[in-house]
Amino acid sequence: MTDGRTAPRPTGREKPPADRRRGAVVAALMLCMALAALDGTIVATAVPQIVGDLGGLSVFSWLFSGYLLAVTVTLPVYGKLSDTFGRKPVLVAGTVLFLVGSLLCAAAWNMAALIAFRVVQGLGGGALQGTVQTIAADLYPLKERPRIQARLSTVWATSAVAGPAAGGLLAGYADWRWIFLVNLPVGGLALWLILCHLTEPARAPRTTPVRIDWPGALGVFTTGALLLTALVQGGVAWPWLSAPSLGLFGGAALAAVATVAVERRAAEPIIPGWVWRRRTIAAVNVALGALGLLMVAPTVFLPTYAQSVLGLGSVAAGFVLSAWTLSWPITAAFSSRVYTRIGFRLTAVLGISGALACLLAFPFLPYPGEAWQPALLMLVLGGCLGFFQLPLMVGVQSTVPYEERGTTTASVLFCRQVGQSLGAAAFGAVANGVLAARLGPGTDLDSLTSSFGGASGTTETVRRAVDAAVDHVYLGAAGAAALALLALLVLAPRRFPVLKEATGDLTP
Repeated sequence: MTDGRTAPRPTGREKPPADRRRGAVVAALMLCMALAALDGTIVATAVPQIVGDLGGLSVFSWLFSGYLLAVTVTLPVYGKLSDTFGRKPVLVAGTVLFLVGSLLCAAAWNMAALIAFRVVQGLGGGALQGTVQTIAADLYPLKERPRIQARLSTVWATSAVAGPAAGGLLAGYADWRWIFLVNLPVGGLALWLILCHLTEPARAPRTTPVRIDWPGALGVFTTGALLLTALVQGGVAWPWLSAPSLGLFGGAALAAVATVAVERRAAEPIIPGWVWRRRTIAAVNVALGALGLLMVAPTVFLPTYAQSVLGLGSVAAGFVLSAWTLSWPITAAFSSRVYTRIGFRLTAVLGISGALACLLAFPFLPYPGEAWQPALLMLVLGGCLGFFQLPLMVGVQSTVPYEERGTTTASVLFCRQVGQSLGAAAFGAVANGVLAARLGPGTDLDSLTSSFGGASGTTETVRRAVDAAVDHVYLGAAGAAALALLALLVLAPRRFPVLKEATGDLTP
């Protein structure tokens, strides 16, 4: 075993795939990732048109919550299925399911139907996110793996900028249903490339029949659905200490206990115990779960800060946020030159330490300040997180063999998704608490949203209250970064136990 400091040595097990056909598979992976990455941003822009056509203003948030629930709770299931049956059938099935969900969304006749079809989309989206990341690791040896990961990061960065623009154009000049129909040609091309160019290695014949842990899958789904519903709706649809919240949290705890009991007895569990018994995987799960937590601060609260405190319009506020999407893929691509010299853990430690400093610096920005100041901070933050996330993803995928990589990747992505849900709930509560304290306990916070469109419509008291609320949220995000740093220093081994390999495990 080696760390990331040394390049893998050939074993002669297989020949490297042809560059042209591998390029076609990479293009397919980028198209599949674009389907998942564009989904949230392009739909968010068209919400006013969707609500105006279908109604359902009080429940429209479930367009996103339902999709998030389906993606999160299916990630571990798809990871195990890809290890058992192969990546290709899982990715093909997930892409088809996503496209069917898109077609159904375009045909929705009311908000309830659209929410249900968004859940169908999410069931396919879970396969897209987890399996694409796994195939990316299978395709390339350790030395070349940052190349594909950087390309996937670029897809997410481009989607963050292009999604709102595309959604606005389609909703404003065509019809909101086209934001779902445009997925069909993109997904169709991706399917064609996968079916024609992706070939998986021959699997050793099994001496025992395949046993799918359906009770475990149902347990994971039930636990995740109850927990995320409590987090998404708590403090919004009902108070945190109300009967619905307590009932959902209690139900999630009972379902989790039952799931652990089922998984311990399962022959091939959906979430194997080794995912948490191995120090490297456990440390990366905690660290990237904390990453999901801290990412909520800029993505959810920075646009509000830019509009209500800095007085920017929605487009300019979007550009302030997009600054970190520019630096993230650049440093992610460059990180391989660092971790091959100093190791995965130390590279990630340096990245999260820089991110911690950026998050702590945000409350010290001058009030009201200029737009370039938070934009510059976001640019640096994105660069630091590029050094943090990609070395951990590449490193943890390189510590397991092919037949365990899908489960490992899914567990990491699952923890990050749960972290985002926890962050949305926790930081929303923090922001509301600060706003209520600054504006008075009787203030109707919902009535303030209409004044967040710029400085001209926002009173000085509200501006200062929002500034204080976002400052507290960023301090909370700094706490999440400190948790990630602690996980790396305490749980992660100094050298990741990387397996030697010659080339990628998949051949196009």
